Amino acid sequence: MASKDFSNKLKSLRLKAGFSQKDVYEHFKIPQSTFSSWEVGKSEPSGEMLIKLCEFYKCDMVKEFSSDNDLSYIEWKIIEKYRSLDSYGQETVSYILDREAERVTSLQKQADHIKQLESRPAALSGISLDDSEDRMRFLSYYQRMASAGNGEFLFPDIPTDLIVVPDTPLSRRADFVIGINGKSMEPTYFDGDKVLVEKTNSVSIGEIGIFIVGTECFIKEAGNDRLISHNKDKEKYPDIIPDERRINTIGRVLGRIGE
Repeated sequence: MASKDFSNKLKSLRLKAGFSQKDVYEHFKIPQSTFSSWEVGKSEPSGEMLIKLCEFYKCDMVKEFSSDNDLSYIEWKIIEKYRSLDSYGQETVSYILDREAERVTSLQKQADHIKQLESRPAALSGISLDDSEDRMRFLSYYQRMASAGNGEFLFPDIPTDLIVVPDTPLSRRADFVIGINGKSMEPTYFDGDKVLVEKTNSVSIGEIGIFIVGTECFIKEAGNDRLISHNKDKEKYPDIIPDERRINTIGRVLGRIGE
């Protein structure tokens, strides 16, 4: 059931625009009973219908129905489209939103950190920014692309984010950071870990690397005749034995961020 404030507002907007109920429900070709139920609070129009009503009444929907006036017309349309999606579509949109929100937050933290370092009175403290223990560096970050499970597909020109990492001897060797997705390398590396990777086209036996197998990206240990998973559950997380698929080495895993 709709709130009384909402239904009263809907009715008030119609009257202010100079329309009768009949004018509206006939214009939109909807049952009179359906429209009446909106104005008495028995039900509410869909978000899309509310947008159309406000357009018909020539009123500002955000101003009239948003308590904090923080939603634009476009944002209302996006919300309506999101609600029309099935669970798969909503999950896909949520994943992209979460990733982009994390990217923007990361960039903001980087900017804030740089501003903090630039504003620090280094000369007075006797510490130069170049020698400060707070030195950081930026690396390209491929989010959750190296599978510690069944593999992740790689595509040309994958967009990358920037990530700020402590400037250490280990991170200076790294060319990029990649996120781990899955459990096949536990207990060495865990799902969600971010690892430093040095670009190379070969790794030694016993080293952990990033490999492309066919069109999939994996983090595994290089073995004599296979790529080795560290998880003891080999039925669920088997080693990768070369077959007709070509295996390419992308880089050497130096360690996780923070080690």
